[in-house]
Amino acid sequence: MAERAATCSCHAGGGIDVHAHVVPEHFPAYLGSRVPAHWPSMAAAHACHRHVMIDGGIYRTVSDRCWDAGKRIGDLKHMGLALQAVSPMPELLSYWLDPRDAHQLLRYINEQIADMVSRADGVLIGLGAVPLQDIDLAIAELEHAVARLGFAGVEIGSNVNGVPIGDQRFDPFFEACEALGAAVFVHAVRPTGMDRLVGPAPLQQVLGYPSDVGLAAASVLTAGLLDRHPDLRMAFSHGGGTLGSLLPRLERARQVFPALRDSLHTSPAEQARKLFFDTLVFDAATLRHLTGLFGASQLMIGTDHPFNFQDSTPLASLDAAGFDADTMAQLRHRNAERFLGLAQRTFP
Repeated sequence: MAERAATCSCHAGGGIDVHAHVVPEHFPAYLGSRVPAHWPSMAAAHACHRHVMIDGGIYRTVSDRCWDAGKRIGDLKHMGLALQAVSPMPELLSYWLDPRDAHQLLRYINEQIADMVSRADGVLIGLGAVPLQDIDLAIAELEHAVARLGFAGVEIGSNVNGVPIGDQRFDPFFEACEALGAAVFVHAVRPTGMDRLVGPAPLQQVLGYPSDVGLAAASVLTAGLLDRHPDLRMAFSHGGGTLGSLLPRLERARQVFPALRDSLHTSPAEQARKLFFDTLVFDAATLRHLTGLFGASQLMIGTDHPFNFQDSTPLASLDAAGFDADTMAQLRHRNAERFLGLAQRTFP
């Protein structure tokens, strides 16, 4: 079992990145008689890159930094990061596969992440994946990832085949996360509204992702998930996406509409300040706004490393926002310590 707190050696003033991704160098062959649709594979590309192939086409071309622990560690030093939580590329969450097939694939990916963590000199920590389309299998893989592999928690998608994560059918899974002390990092996946975007495919990441993650966070609030599971540690990628704009509307609507007043037992703003969010918003003014809205205690560094649409200078991004020293320390590492369950560690 991997040790997730004791083996991490952090540099003075270094940051903790909670949003970074892994793609294995290889994918396993399917063990059944017929390879299912959407089962991923790898194909050679240029130089140190490989193509992730899904449904016979190139889903994404990725560099060896997705699986090479040594190169990733070198990047972290240049980025001023002391620790990075790594999770699968969201498309690998595989909610659209048969649950047993997804479980087979995700077990392999989780084991690959554990191997990378073991070779990273204590500067990586795992966030695994679970087949959330089957609650029982998801809980079983959650327990394996946390108890056996030593992961800090899991990454889940903003929706599971179109079902928002606030839906009460997922409550047993979140109850298990709460009981295990597992952090839950929510990343957009297969977002809604793609038919409303005009332009090339990367707009899914640029516009579709923050829209879907904002709706996912809103579903957690409107469902009262944290009222039922007050010790659950849940974080949202891309600064919570559109939630920052939706939240004032929810607060006002609770005063205007009796149905919302009756269903929202706790203020949405009060609930939101118990969630965590990453800083991946590419704008200092937006980062200051979110810190004021959600609280300086709730934001953490997120980079989307090693993909090309990343923040490669996360500490400079914090500096540009002009925060005071205490806020900077919270955003650099203190909040991530709490989210990842590393609060017992001492940072310089």
